[in-house]
Amino acid sequence: MSIIKKASAIYHSLGKKAKASVSTESGALKDQPYGFNTRFEDKPGTNPEELIAAAHASCFTMALSFALEGEGYSSGQLKTEADVSLDKDGDGFTVTKSALSLAAQVDDIDGDEFERIAQTAKANCPISKLLDTEITLEYTLNQ
Repeated sequence: MSIIKKASAIYHSLGKKAKASVSTESGALKDQPYGFNTRFEDKPGTNPEELIAAAHASCFTMALSFALEGEGYSSGQLKTEADVSLDKDGDGFTVTKSALSLAAQVDDIDGDEFERIAQTAKANCPISKLLDTEITLEYTLNQ
C-alpha cells in the first residue's frame, strides 16, 4: 500500500516576473507565493529549497522520535533545523547538501547510544533516502 500526498504549483506568465504559488492537499500551504524573487531575492514567500528543508527536518525528527521510543526512551524533546544548500552547477543549480542541526534532550540516554540511534534515523528517514546529496548531522544532547 502506498501513501500518496499531493501538492501543486502554478506559474502565471513565465520567467523571473511570473507570479507563482504552491499549495498542499492538506491546506497547510494554500496559494503560497513562490518564484524567482522568493528563491533568489528576499521577497516574501517560499521556495523549493525551504520546502525541502522543512520536509527533511520534520521527517528526520519524527524518525528519531520513533526510533528512541522503540529503544525504550519515553521522555525528551527534539528540535531540528535543516539548512539546504543550492549551488550554481554549470548553467543551472544543484541542491548540494542538507545539514541537519539537532538540539536533543532525552532522559537517561548515554552519548554513544544516542549517536547510534540518531545516525540510523538520519540514514533511514524517507526524505534522507530521497535526497541525492550530502547529508550531515550535528547535535547537542541534554543541554
